[in-house]
Amino acid sequence: MDSASAAPPRTHRTYWWKETLIMGAFYVVYSWTRNQFGSAEIAADGVPEQAFNNAERLIRLERLFGLFHEETVQDWFLSYEWFIRFWNTYYGTAHFIVTLGVFWILFVKRPNVFPQWRNTLAITTALAIVGFSLFPVMPPRLLDAPCPGPNGGFGGACISSPLRDTGADGIAGTEDDGTFGFVDTLPEFGGGLWTFESDTMNSISNQYAAMPSLHIGWASWCAFAMWPLLRRRWTKVAVLLYPAATLFCIVVTGNHYWIDGVGGQVALGIGALLGWGLHRWNQNRLDARHQRNFQQTSTRHTGDSADVSSSSQG
Repeated sequence: MDSASAAPPRTHRTYWWKETLIMGAFYVVYSWTRNQFGSAEIAADGVPEQAFNNAERLIRLERLFGLFHEETVQDWFLSYEWFIRFWNTYYGTAHFIVTLGVFWILFVKRPNVFPQWRNTLAITTALAIVGFSLFPVMPPRLLDAPCPGPNGGFGGACISSPLRDTGADGIAGTEDDGTFGFVDTLPEFGGGLWTFESDTMNSISNQYAAMPSLHIGWASWCAFAMWPLLRRRWTKVAVLLYPAATLFCIVVTGNHYWIDGVGGQVALGIGALLGWGLHRWNQNRLDARHQRNFQQTSTRHTGDSADVSSSSQG
């Protein structure tokens, strides 16, 4: 392309009101999907066998690799009530507060890459929603909880399973008492700003949204997005410890299996590929339109100059 006909670089701008509308629309779609495929809807149809059976599949997969130790990890810390309360609070707050904080920092400090990180977060969340709807999973804390009934409940205590600890089955750290051995730490120890026991949370939450883990997906998104802004070594270490701390949190509170975290990382990886690809496609589209507009404007100016020159000569 002739340099004389090349358009000057296009300036990409982000607008807070536009981003607010995008995220608002996304949240509406997310809420609708959650209500369609949430645990309240699944449990309303009777015993949540699908979510329980999917949990069994994950447990068997972890045991295949000799890595089904979530109950053991939780048991190590249950005697420290203050410790469990801290992680209950962390689970219910950091997931949203830190993500929103990083989202705003990116908008202000890294506007040149903000769109692709926004796309990544949105697509990762969308992929997780698809996972929740197609593969609902009962979290560890609900495996021994009461089944749905007149008094409510989302657990699988009424569902028989060969994986329950009824004998010497090789699951380390559990007692042979006919249970999986997990404790639902939030109602047991408290902590946090909300509880699944409330009618509101029961009606709007999806308690089978375990695979993939958005807690891990979002925490990793925060760490990777913030990394280029950090200069000191200890801050870089700290930001990478955030996903690790989140993984510990979801296990010790009984809200996830560790393999859910792997699912969260996979969703984030796919979300990044699609999110950055979408951003490049959109930038190329806008650059092409910018070039066309520039050439059209240049052509009009050239024609006007020629008309003026002819008039002056005449």
